[in-house]
Amino acid sequence: MSLPSPASLLEVQLQPDRPPILSVDVPADASRWAAENRDALRALVTEHGVVLVRGLGLREPGQAGAVFTALAGDLMLEREAFAPRHSHGPGVYSSTTWPANQPMCMHHELSYALEVPGLMLFACVTPPGQGGATAVADAERVLQALPSALTERFEREGWLLTRSYNDEIGASLTESFGTDDPAAVEDYCRAHAIDFTWQPDGTLQTRQRRSAVVRHPVTGRRCWFNQIAFLNQWTLAPEVREYLVDVYGEDGLPFNTRFGDGTSIDEEVVQLLNATYDAHTRREPWQAGDLMLVDNVRTAHSREAFTGAREVLVAMAEPLRLADRCPTRKASE
Repeated sequence: MSLPSPASLLEVQLQPDRPPILSVDVPADASRWAAENRDALRALVTEHGVVLVRGLGLREPGQAGAVFTALAGDLMLEREAFAPRHSHGPGVYSSTTWPANQPMCMHHELSYALEVPGLMLFACVTPPGQGGATAVADAERVLQALPSALTERFEREGWLLTRSYNDEIGASLTESFGTDDPAAVEDYCRAHAIDFTWQPDGTLQTRQRRSAVVRHPVTGRRCWFNQIAFLNQWTLAPEVREYLVDVYGEDGLPFNTRFGDGTSIDEEVVQLLNATYDAHTRREPWQAGDLMLVDNVRTAHSREAFTGAREVLVAMAEPLRLADRCPTRKASE
């Protein structure tokens, strides 16, 4: 099978409130089709920031993993996870474990890490009964829509992620770092610009400061690239936040975000960020067998609340170490 001609790429369906959709009629060997059409599909991602491919008929993890590898080559192993995932083979994961009735707001995967995936791949094996879309938002347009005073502060100071690891909420040390050996955890933190403190009870607290705005490695355009809203306490459901603060205290929350100088982020700021994402959200309900490719720097993604069974597999690829991941101003200044 030959690659699609440039004219065929125009057949992608473009609507303002939906991601670009490419409908295909694929024979049984989806991974072979993906390999033969890799360049054309990647061109669509470069052009639009995201493309949903419908018609591949992906039904089980092995098949999805073969398609992921055909499109992206070597897949990344996740480190610094904030919530558990189930593994379906090297680099192929379940969606993050998160209550079905609570949405996961817009974010860029692992935007708090020094090495981030340039490409996200999703495959819907089992669609939900209702809801559950993996929605997307253009990070360039979100940045342009936010108040300049706010983005300039975040661009100047960056943002701070604080984490407290425990065995009850969120990912464990082993799930985040791939080991529970304290010395190995410390070595990882030092190598990845993460400040750490062991508490008297043996638990670990970390702080890592990252840029909120980066330039896309291909286009050079400025993108709002972070998880400031998603990992902030004010995005949690009120009853969940109240419970966690009551049990762990505000300084001991499993995760929280701050301005780069360490000051708290007001609830109104988080609401503004989420409202801006909402205004730029595009969504398409999952259908069984769908594949979605997402440029992780240009395009934020979310997971909406859902009912019923939902199995969406995830892979990360094309690791990037962006030159501007750490802002120039230090948090202590």
